[in-house]
Amino acid sequence: MGGVTPFSFFSEFDINLFKGGNHYRLYEKFGSHITTVDGVEGTYFAVWAPAAKSVSVIGDFNFWVEGEHQLNVRWDKSGIWEGFIPGVGKGNVYKYKIHSNENDIKTEKADPYARRCEHPPKTASVVWDDDYAWEDKEWMQKRKRHNASDAPYSVYEVHLGSWKKRIEENRSLSYTELSDELVAYVKEMQFTHVELMPIMEYPYDPSWGYQLTGYFAPTSRFGYPEEFKLLVDKLHQNDIGIILDWVPSHFPEDAHGLGFFDGTCLYEHPDKRKGYHPDWKSLIFNYERNEVKSFLISNAIFWLDQYHADGLRVDAVASMLFLDYSRDEGEWEPNIYGGRENLAAIAFMKELNIEVYNSFPDVQTIAEESTSFPMVSKPTYSGGLGFGMKWMMGWMHDTLQYFAKEPIYRRHHQNDLTFSMTYAFTENFMLPLSHDEVVYGKRSIIGRMPGDEWQRFANLRLLYSYMFTHPGTNLLFMGAEFGQHDEWDFQKSLDWHLLQYDYHKGIKEIITDLNILYKNNPALYEQQFSNSGFEWISYDDHDNSVIAYIRKGNKDEKSLIVACNFTPVPRTNYRIGLPRQGKLVELFSSDDSKYGGSGMSTEKELVIEQKDWHYRSYSVEITIPPLGAVVFSIE
Repeated sequence: MGGVTPFSFFSEFDINLFKGGNHYRLYEKFGSHITTVDGVEGTYFAVWAPAAKSVSVIGDFNFWVEGEHQLNVRWDKSGIWEGFIPGVGKGNVYKYKIHSNENDIKTEKADPYARRCEHPPKTASVVWDDDYAWEDKEWMQKRKRHNASDAPYSVYEVHLGSWKKRIEENRSLSYTELSDELVAYVKEMQFTHVELMPIMEYPYDPSWGYQLTGYFAPTSRFGYPEEFKLLVDKLHQNDIGIILDWVPSHFPEDAHGLGFFDGTCLYEHPDKRKGYHPDWKSLIFNYERNEVKSFLISNAIFWLDQYHADGLRVDAVASMLFLDYSRDEGEWEPNIYGGRENLAAIAFMKELNIEVYNSFPDVQTIAEESTSFPMVSKPTYSGGLGFGMKWMMGWMHDTLQYFAKEPIYRRHHQNDLTFSMTYAFTENFMLPLSHDEVVYGKRSIIGRMPGDEWQRFANLRLLYSYMFTHPGTNLLFMGAEFGQHDEWDFQKSLDWHLLQYDYHKGIKEIITDLNILYKNNPALYEQQFSNSGFEWISYDDHDNSVIAYIRKGNKDEKSLIVACNFTPVPRTNYRIGLPRQGKLVELFSSDDSKYGGSGMSTEKELVIEQKDWHYRSYSVEITIPPLGAVVFSIE
């Protein structure tokens, strides 16, 4: 095997874009790329290490010896080291040995742009390419309609390692197995999208994937990159979108990772007040550095481009927005205007969303943002951050707090439910019951419900019915769809055996039917982000703990009437005001006996009377079952 041949994928234009922070396809240039130079097959390597005095590629092809294959530094002060190594090909394992000008420090680093990584706990990169033939052309052509803000958007959040395990073999399912079993299950459950907790390579299982080291490589825990593409492809072929969790907020200090990459703070901010996260004991990206900004935006584009992802859920946005996040007084420095906002991070997020939507107008970016920072999901041209949606953390917190109360006390806390409507249309909100709500002693969702067994499951059915008929899109973490009792444990499979019991089967069936109700009724999605899509009938019946509202789409005649009873006392002959005459037809009841309910029901058709009620000219008497929600149409 020969030495390093001078060779480059970079043009002068590429370098100018990279230095300016405007190169959003860096994965086409950096990393390892199998190619042919002067008729010789081999691999081109390129890495950014501006503080290095030398960079060698070490690997299984040179006995991991430094200096055998030393890369050439570019002459343009870009800090890029590159070169072609003959004979190196697919499957070869490598790292970069970086000798720094800074105190003669030496580091051994995995390739930040590697397309495949070794299976943890091994940490090297793997030369890789694939010629996967996508078969999702039909989905890609029509997905703009599926991902639109006025389309049904019901998300099943999944941790691939613990969704289902081969218990007898003590292992998780592979990408290939998931492409059959997970796809079939999500299709059966009628979810429109799957969201995967981070699948980019990560070294530490208890981080759940949120401490990344291989930003461009799907984790090798479950198979090869092309097998992950198969999973995406199969989802698309079954009309299911896929959202990937993406973590541009922080990264771990692992020796082979991005930290202290070339002996200096290259990817992380050098000021610990901006570069170190005290909660997660991790490093924070330097959003002020152009090359880092290009790295991150290129990474987001990579998953949309190379893996056909339909969206990115951006993790920990609040931690990026604020300089004082999780910091006491004196531990942070105000911005140039004296404020607490991280101006560089805000500019980065705007630039990210502009580029994503320019390149892929048919996807969604979703912010996990837990504060009242304004205009997160508003366009950048009007001063917003430019995300497509934002998690509605306030709704999640208030609603779960309300449901945890014994029904006899709920009359004093009805505002916990109704408060969400005072701000529901300030953002494009997604209602999340995510993995964060079923860990660290918070208990499972069913575990928070009060009462005996019947009441706990009735409460859960009511919660889900309220969630699916509330304005906004929905997200439900795996296991919650059948009433998993235990908190989520990333080391264990979900408790699938619970589905032998009727109450758990009833929860699974009601989630399926709620997804169908949501998808089949435009009133629940066409105006889901607009105050035109919602109207109160009654929100102040505290004594009975009842609320009623109208959900509206583009056509008034397709509106739905929703009534919820948050006590175990049936509300019979309960009169509600209505917008017009006709017949009231029950479409759905969370108390249906097939879900494990009591089967109490309104007559299937009721004639609406011309009688004033709730400040309306028309009204009707309905039955709202105990701890139940009912949905009607007006025919």
